[in-house]
Amino acid sequence: MEPELDAKVPPVELLATDAIARFCLAAHAYMDEDVRPDIPAAETAIDIASAMFERMKERLRPEERLAITQLLTETRMTFVKKRGL
Repeated sequence: MEPELDAKVPPVELLATDAIARFCLAAHAYMDEDVRPDIPAAETAIDIASAMFERMKERLRPEERLAITQLLTETRMTFVKKRGL
């Protein structure tokens, strides 16, 4: 007899916000000067996080939208500084 699955599938909003935050964290890690920076990888991570946010933002609560907007803005600003633009 197989055990019943009690776990619910998490809401897509939760999955997306978690993934966006992880891509932003990865972008910061790729820009770390204590290790060899990988600026193209950081840019890719930011692009993916941004695309996910654009696709999901209408489904998020206002406070979630604001928090992710701030996170993406801070990550982009760090990227621009590290890239030297």
